[in-house]
Amino acid sequence: MFVGWDWANETHDVSVLDQEGNLLDHWSLRHDEEGIDAALARLASHGALGELPVAIETTSGVIVDRLLEAGHPVVPIHPNAFNAARPRWGASRAKSDPGDSFKLADYLRTDGHRLRRLEPLDPATAELQALSRLRSDQVEAKTAATNQLRATLRRHWPGAAVIFRRLDSEIALAFLEDYPTPQSAARLGEGRLAMFCRRHSYSGRRSASELLERLRSAPAPTQAIGPETLVELVRVQVRQLRALLLNIADLDRALGAALLEHTKAPLLASMPRIGEVNLAQVIAEVGPLLARARNVEEAGALVGATPVTKESGKGRAVNFRWAVNTGARQALSIFADNSRHSSPWAAQLYAQARARGKRHPHAIRILMRAWLRVMWVCWHSETVYDPTVHGGERRLAQHEIQKSAA
Repeated sequence: MFVGWDWANETHDVSVLDQEGNLLDHWSLRHDEEGIDAALARLASHGALGELPVAIETTSGVIVDRLLEAGHPVVPIHPNAFNAARPRWGASRAKSDPGDSFKLADYLRTDGHRLRRLEPLDPATAELQALSRLRSDQVEAKTAATNQLRATLRRHWPGAAVIFRRLDSEIALAFLEDYPTPQSAARLGEGRLAMFCRRHSYSGRRSASELLERLRSAPAPTQAIGPETLVELVRVQVRQLRALLLNIADLDRALGAALLEHTKAPLLASMPRIGEVNLAQVIAEVGPLLARARNVEEAGALVGATPVTKESGKGRAVNFRWAVNTGARQALSIFADNSRHSSPWAAQLYAQARARGKRHPHAIRILMRAWLRVMWVCWHSETVYDPTVHGGERRLAQHEIQKSAA
């Protein structure tokens, strides 16, 4: 038998089909404990839970967690793939919640052997994934808040936007708290600015006279709004940015603590320039793909490190792969880009790709594929990464020794 579960925020529709596609059962339920509990009990009446797969258009959420906990094989269906299959049930592409639950079950009946089952994450990986994804959201919000503050300053207080290199730095935010308007900095001189920099432990390697020149040479703003209004605008945005920076710092500490509990963390911790945050991202996003992929080539496709080849007749095109786990691709690409600044082997691979005319993003994806093979071996053989054992690094080091000896 096969189950289709059409989910929504408030109500759900469930259909159960047999091997021939006959509808055995259908019902609707509310998204509350009573409805979910009754639905799970009703599914259990149709047979062994492990032999009753459920097709659903999501990979996470309370419903998915409860189905996995109950023992059902959960088959996530991508909404785009499901929408593309709609014509098999009628050219009109009609859509309704009861109809979708039937179609999901029927899709599972006919194509289920081609679809992967959702594997529940172990608690340590689930915690890392939740923390790293929330951190990514906070970093994105910080970028947006910084851009908003910069836009305000460029129009009303241009000097404050350029005096320090980073607007989201502690020194820049402290300056805006003390001098939120051009009028408040009208009598700011070199001596007072030097005292301000010492008080806030400024380490930007610019003298007070250089900083003051940046401030004074910026365009003069127009009086579009009054100083009191500008003070409110700046201070609200500064508080928002400080809160986001504090959240990110707290999440960084939480990621570090969670890494200590993950058994796979020591395997990859010694990889070049991976860093604590990036290590957490790699284990949380790339790790589950390494665990479920049948081989490293499949893992490369899931993470977006390999292109898509489209060939028909005499035409052949190799294109960027869009349908991937974007979080995993971002985590692995950050590591690959950083690694080339520390690993001679990675630097050589990157340089060779660039010499062949590849653009930077393409060269990084080539490096991602190479590192993914190394991670695959470490992950599945439970071997800690060691550059002295890494064949590519070792051969390159021996070559350099031979060159220097010659």
